[in-house]
Amino acid sequence: MKTTTFRAALAAALLLAVGDAQAQESLARRIAAAPDGEVRISFASKPGVCGWEEGISTGRGNREGRRAVINGSVRQTEECVEGPVRVSLTKRGGRVTGLKTRVGHPFRARGERVTDLGTVEPGEASDYLLSLAERGTDAEAGRDAIFPATLAQGATTWPALLRIARRESVPAEVRRGAVFWLSQEASEAATRGLQEIAEDDGDQDLRKQAVFALSRRPNDEAVPALIRIARTHRDPELRRTALFWLGRSGDPRALALFEELLGR
Repeated sequence: MKTTTFRAALAAALLLAVGDAQAQESLARRIAAAPDGEVRISFASKPGVCGWEEGISTGRGNREGRRAVINGSVRQTEECVEGPVRVSLTKRGGRVTGLKTRVGHPFRARGERVTDLGTVEPGEASDYLLSLAERGTDAEAGRDAIFPATLAQGATTWPALLRIARRESVPAEVRRGAVFWLSQEASEAATRGLQEIAEDDGDQDLRKQAVFALSRRPNDEAVPALIRIARTHRDPELRRTALFWLGRSGDPRALALFEELLGR
């Protein structure tokens, strides 16, 4: 009986995985099949995400519902509009070479050919955008693809962001972008991954970015990781960076570490 139940659960999981793969392939195929020009997709955003004509609020922390817009001598107010995430992909020679993101507000008409694929599933869109970043075929497009992927409703992006941040074949600016957005993910698992990147022997700029990202996490997560780096990392520059952010934390554990180091 238990064997039958296990087999049924396994079959269901396999079907779900196959379905997800087919959906991902479908969006990638549709975008690949579109002619050169502009390709647009829309998908549902996370709660609290909204956009102005030029700018996006991710919904993290406090935000103003309106902002001032200066038009000559006239001061106007502009609403931060909730709505779908809208992504415009630029294709040249069959490749995605550029990407723009808006929330709520539609894109204005442009002179080039536009292929609008309409509304797609948020998870499908997020997976496609992260795969675009991970492939690393165009650094600018890959870098810009990460942000809208993190805005997708219900999407869990930190595993892919960790993978991108660690992959040496990915352009450095894309990896740095992955580390930054990884720091915004409220997950203990993401924090552990940032510590692994910071302690790695790879690119120093990337490791510094990871230390900075760790410093942005809540103290209960960030301080122990930063203390470990400050105590044990072989790179003196990384130790200094960790100590700097510990000093900004105001945490008693950081003060205890300073006392320990200065008392040696």
